[in-house]
Amino acid sequence: MEKYFDGKELFGDNFTNEQIETWYNDETEGYSELGSKNKAEYRYNYHNLNLVHGYNKIKSKTLENALGLGSAYGFEFEPIINRISNITIIEPSDLLINNKIGGLIPRYVKPNVNGDLPFNDNSFEIITCFSTLHHIPNVSYVISELIRVLKPNCYLLIREPIISMGDWRNHRNGLTKNERGIPLEIFDKIFRLHKVEVVSKQHHFTATAMLQRTFGFLFKHPIFSYKSYIILDKFISKMLSFNTKYHATNKLQRISPQAIFYVIKKM
Repeated sequence: MEKYFDGKELFGDNFTNEQIETWYNDETEGYSELGSKNKAEYRYNYHNLNLVHGYNKIKSKTLENALGLGSAYGFEFEPIINRISNITIIEPSDLLINNKIGGLIPRYVKPNVNGDLPFNDNSFEIITCFSTLHHIPNVSYVISELIRVLKPNCYLLIREPIISMGDWRNHRNGLTKNERGIPLEIFDKIFRLHKVEVVSKQHHFTATAMLQRTFGFLFKHPIFSYKSYIILDKFISKMLSFNTKYHATNKLQRISPQAIFYVIKKM
């Protein structure tokens, strides 16, 4: 297991079909069971994060077809909903479904366990994949499928943790059974294999959890929901990106960006 904790290889990326199916069954309702299945009480806190690091870098004014991988209720599309004509969401959960996003009725599709996407090549103008890949075993293949169905000169937005999130062989409070972050080196290796341009690569969330625990009581909403914090964190994360370690073993190593936001353009 040492090679996985070193971030040299991604745990799950070379699983057999049987292993993938077992993982899929474990994760299908994993996120909803953590407390997200009550839509009336759920608040999406990542709009400013997605705008600053993602949507603001997309020049296209109209996005006819949008795809969200693991987008659940689809709240992530709200800031750009007026630019979208059709939304398709790939979502395994039966509990995280939304009848309407803005004025659009989303189409929900169940994922194939092996990662195949049931769409033609070059089908979407924008694809979002926010905090989904770390719940999936065969990440390299799934990303290749996302790129396949993305139209040329259009955008894939990926936001994921780049730390191990602890030892996934043991129970971890507040996390699903199998989730683990994606090493930065793995992401870069995957993108080099495809005809894509990395438009933006932004580290973020340096010590955010600690700051939320310490000062969160001063704010009405989580600190990372405020644009001013996102901008401050952007500069702090850039300065401390050198300290990023996939599987931190001491407090000093944990003072580093915990996540990455990619804006990828298909060539």
